[in-house]
Amino acid sequence: MNASAQQRRQRILDEVFARRSVTVVALAQAVEASEATIRRDLKALADEGQIDLVYGGATIRRASDFSFRSKQQRNIEAKQIIGRLAADLVRDNDQVFLDSGTTCFEIVPFLKRKRALSVIANSARLALELDGPNTNVILIGGQYRPDRMDCVGPLAASNLEQLRGYLCFIGADGVSPDFGPAASDLESAHLNRLAVLNSRETILVADATKFATASLFKIVDWDRISRVVTETRPDEHWMTFFETRGISVVLPQLETQEFGARNA
Repeated sequence: MNASAQQRRQRILDEVFARRSVTVVALAQAVEASEATIRRDLKALADEGQIDLVYGGATIRRASDFSFRSKQQRNIEAKQIIGRLAADLVRDNDQVFLDSGTTCFEIVPFLKRKRALSVIANSARLALELDGPNTNVILIGGQYRPDRMDCVGPLAASNLEQLRGYLCFIGADGVSPDFGPAASDLESAHLNRLAVLNSRETILVADATKFATASLFKIVDWDRISRVVTETRPDEHWMTFFETRGISVVLPQLETQEFGARNA
């Protein structure tokens, strides 16, 4: 498969994961390819177990909808941009919490350039990626979830209760102005809420698709978020919302928007 076909299939996956269900016609318009090409791509992606075919289109595979491997395929380039921007907010000798989501995972390659970091994580995969002489990893134990490669539950919460004063990075499965950042499962929402409450500052990392998506379990209120890191400028209603709440929006190409007395 050539590079253009790989890129087209990645765009198809992004569309499927963002919309959960798509038609061949809509995909053909979105990626500017023929419907015959889209059908072949969907068949190939279904054969790989990435999606499920339905009449006239495709949907997310139910069994792996929120697994780490499934989520890792979504908006990869956007998450890598966010990872770089987020890592720029970390200084040598910092103490940092990273949640177990795939957006925080993309911060890791850039953190390896820092010195004398302490990183708190409940993700086994993240801890392994951070292994190196410049990083002290504090791995939170608890109930292990193989699909997400992380630990949650009362034991994880008890471990996290012993820690304070770190810079906290969290992702979200969806965000809304009235509800705040939210997760797709109760366990993640609960642990991330505790991480936020114990932190000195919390930064939300979220790609553009999350601003058009709602999720079920609230993590925290917006007043707990100081900055939002994303790969493209949100709509004006979002920018106004962040401005009125003193939340900074960190964008690529040195487009950092600073709002409110909190960051004055």
